[in-house]
Amino acid sequence: MNKLICAIAAGAALLGGPAAQAAGYPEKPVTMIVPFVPGGSSDITARSVTPALSKLLGQTFVVENKPGANSAIGAQALARSTPDGYTMMVGSIGTFAINEALYKNLSYNPSKDFEYLTQAVRNPNVLVAATSFPAGTVAELVDYAKKHPGSVSYASSGTGSSDHLSAVLFRQRTDSTGVDVPYKGGGAAIADLIGGQVNVSFQNLGAVQNHIKAGKLKALAITGDARTPELPNVPTLGEAGIKDMVVYSWQGFAVPKGTPPAVVQQLSKALQTALRDPKTEQTLQGLGFEVVANTPQQFTAFQQGEVKRWKDVIQKANIQLE
Repeated sequence: MNKLICAIAAGAALLGGPAAQAAGYPEKPVTMIVPFVPGGSSDITARSVTPALSKLLGQTFVVENKPGANSAIGAQALARSTPDGYTMMVGSIGTFAINEALYKNLSYNPSKDFEYLTQAVRNPNVLVAATSFPAGTVAELVDYAKKHPGSVSYASSGTGSSDHLSAVLFRQRTDSTGVDVPYKGGGAAIADLIGGQVNVSFQNLGAVQNHIKAGKLKALAITGDARTPELPNVPTLGEAGIKDMVVYSWQGFAVPKGTPPAVVQQLSKALQTALRDPKTEQTLQGLGFEVVANTPQQFTAFQQGEVKRWKDVIQKANIQLE
């Protein structure tokens, strides 16, 4: 019987079974690129998952921040790295979806240069308004915008960010107008929103929930498909009458195109397990993230859907960056 088992195992190895292809991996530390400065959502996701991931795979995962060009510098570095599983990246909705349509001369291609491992986390944006702004509901905002064309100011963390494009999509869905006010980061946008220098914004839940609870901002709606436990009394945009506008900011893991399938599967399964580790999940949920931890196939299909969706929004609004 033992000989038979050995023979079957040997046959599987000859056929290139996953265990055979990934044998010995990982044998050295793995670099985890974060294409943003420390402290942001991608960086937090990376550093939250590495302890459990290291324990599962028995190797060190070294987080390396490579910010610049709206994540293009880090993404290009990943695309050009050796596809052996020893370089991976945590990127955002911008890195993996929005940039493909936004930039005329992008130095990498999100749909062609990567193997997708898992969508790690997601969180909705919140449509918030300055306390001095007259509108206190979505209906009132739309009514005000239509009565005062081009007067409502929408703050964002930058052109092409998910909060900026959420505002663009909102105006497309409601047939209303407004003025985009891009900042160099969400912190500055939120500060001016609290100060009343701008009217409204679609901000990340984790970034504004404390300000909402403190009464410094008014929450008009959540962009998710369901209400969030953090703000149970705030309706979704769907509940507020805005159809086909479910938007999540998200983070995911990828490796270079051409990475062996067995390594992709091994990394993906380890990441899914690490993300579902009680300590990791508790940390991420405490920061306003919802753990997704899906399969490579699911994440790839989702990424392609996101590329198409935001390409339509960007082209309709005639937005393009160099």
